Amino acid sequence: MAVRVRQQSYIYQPVAPPTTPQPTIKTVKKKKLITTKEKLLYIAFVMVVCVLAVTILHKQSIIQQSTIEIQKIQSQVTDLSNENVDLKVKVAELSTYDRIMEKAKALGLTLNEKNVKVVPGE
Repeated sequence: MAVRVRQQSYIYQPVAPPTTPQPTIKTVKKKKLITTKEKLLYIAFVMVVCVLAVTILHKQSIIQQSTIEIQKIQSQVTDLSNENVDLKVKVAELSTYDRIMEKAKALGLTLNEKNVKVVPGE
């Protein structure tokens, strides 16, 4: 009897339709060589380097312009000092005693010893 009860329990169980196993699709995630955070860091680094390079080039151009202006001013100073030396020589040539006496005689002036004052020169 016990065997029949067991057999009957198997008879009354509903039969499930056969299921076909569905293939499971596994998504394989490829490991990225460079993550997005690293990309952002690289881009930020490149931008900082570019900004620094542009800043350095700008400063160098300002220094170069200043140097050119300084050289121009120095050449002007040199030219003026040479001109001053030439003019001093010319003044010395024109202020000789003989030349002054010639000009005075040509204008009809005479030398009066009582009115002459000696002024120390440079």
